[in-house]
Amino acid sequence: MGLLVFMRNLLLALCLFLVLGFLYYSAWKLHLLRWEDSNSVVLSFDSVGHTIGSEYDKLGFLLNLDSKLFSKPAPMFLDDSFRKWARIRDFVPPFGIKGQDNLIKAILSATKDYRLTPALDSLSCRRCIIVGNGGVLANKSLGLKIDDYDVVVRLNSAPVKGFEKDVGGKTTLRITYPEGAIQKMEQYEKDSLFVLAGFKWQDFKWLKYIVYKEKVSASDGFWKSVATRVPREPHEIRILNPYFIQEAAFSFIGLPFNNGLMGRGNIPTLGSVAITMALHNCDEVAVAGFGYDMSSPNAPLHYYENIKMSAIKESWTHNIQREKEFLRKLVKARVITDLTSGI
Repeated sequence: MGLLVFMRNLLLALCLFLVLGFLYYSAWKLHLLRWEDSNSVVLSFDSVGHTIGSEYDKLGFLLNLDSKLFSKPAPMFLDDSFRKWARIRDFVPPFGIKGQDNLIKAILSATKDYRLTPALDSLSCRRCIIVGNGGVLANKSLGLKIDDYDVVVRLNSAPVKGFEKDVGGKTTLRITYPEGAIQKMEQYEKDSLFVLAGFKWQDFKWLKYIVYKEKVSASDGFWKSVATRVPREPHEIRILNPYFIQEAAFSFIGLPFNNGLMGRGNIPTLGSVAITMALHNCDEVAVAGFGYDMSSPNAPLHYYENIKMSAIKESWTHNIQREKEFLRKLVKARVITDLTSGI
């Protein structure tokens, strides 16, 4: 009799275990599929732009940062299903793609490729590093260590040639916007993907000119001169998922929501956007060349030029102090590794 009771209880426990396992698996699958679900819910924000349900301190920073916060539901680049992505379709640039459908469709119809390389996509563990442009990189001899990562991300026009000892020679992605893109063809490195971060509607129009090798119009509202040609074939060009700009600004850093529009102090720097992208798509994330030491006004601002730290002026679009606190939390929580200890 005792044996029968024991067997019955064992079967009940086994059934409960199987049910819980099924529910856990189903929730996991739903989480992975949620990004591309056309009926997914757009992020909800409170009166100051913080994501409802997130835990913020009184200064607006996330209280808890750990690797569980950064799962992998958001793809790096826009693909031909972009119209279904509810998280970005209801926001205008830089936080979404509203009003850009025709331009994006035209660009993607020419580029056709929407992912990394087959070799990188097949990795079971993807190690990524975001290389910033800070002077803290100078004379650190980190080139070989940087090149050891699977994915090396560089920003805007930061040069590689001549600086390989400190910054490495490998580039997987170069993320930029029109005003930040390299303008001299000979300065582009080989074998890298050119990735647009679209902060305004003109940026998508510019990329269409580049992809179709059309004449770039200087009257399209750029705030300084832009590249008129990029030495990349269409299949080597990508559009960064604008969700990373949105998430970096409102969910992670806690910048002003401003009704989902670009405003004073609510645009994350390209570096923070690239880190957000990596946290979604990489198993290990490191940074180098990040951090400004305002206590050393004569220190070099960038690793590739003689401009001093004192040249930094208050930015209308960025909130450097808030970003610094956000990045420090990531480092302290060991979510990212800072190779140059500048953060």
